[in-house]
Amino acid sequence: MPEKAVMSWSGGKDCCYALHLLNNDNSTRIELLMTTLTSNFKRISMHGVREELLDRQAESLGLALKKIHLPPFPDNIIYERTMRAVVKDLKDQKFTKVYFADLFLQDIKTYRENQLKGSGLKAVFPVWGHDTARLARDFIDSGFKAVVTCIDQRKLDKSFAGRKFDISFLKELPENVDPCGEYGEFHTFVYEGPSFQNEVKFSIGNIVLKDQHFYFCDLIPKP
Repeated sequence: MPEKAVMSWSGGKDCCYALHLLNNDNSTRIELLMTTLTSNFKRISMHGVREELLDRQAESLGLALKKIHLPPFPDNIIYERTMRAVVKDLKDQKFTKVYFADLFLQDIKTYRENQLKGSGLKAVFPVWGHDTARLARDFIDSGFKAVVTCIDQRKLDKSFAGRKFDISFLKELPENVDPCGEYGEFHTFVYEGPSFQNEVKFSIGNIVLKDQHFYFCDLIPKP
């Protein structure tokens, strides 16, 4: 019997591709997506995607969704207290594993492992160490479609915001930008692919600068 597992979920390409790989693994049963949102704005943290689109995405994937609402820029005390309560709740529901789509940043991996230490839940990293250029192309070649929702203007020009995450996008990335944006250079929202029952439809809205460094492209839900 597969163990009950939850996927840490941003709505972006890396976690979506990790879920795709796990869906082909009979030893794993992902039953829940877990997402942090900025409560004041009702948007996915860092990615800036509206909560309604997150709901539609989870529905299309056929998975339940646990939302973790956090204030803007929460300090470590607030964040860790909130996450301890979430972890306890997951344990009470008999979950045993939390999957993360981190690729190579060791400090983040260690932090996540420490968060779960002694909780009875195990942190698992199914795409850890994957070559990011290969993973980006495998994601596209598998039939997934994503849009770039946020870029760090210190690394990328504003014109990259709102673009499709496709081969053309990858070819135009500066050499110092990771193909998967693992250093936070950009973030994405996946709206269609082999794991989806139907396309999550939206139109491109305004692109705005926030916190002096980040351009966010608003995705507006469509019927």
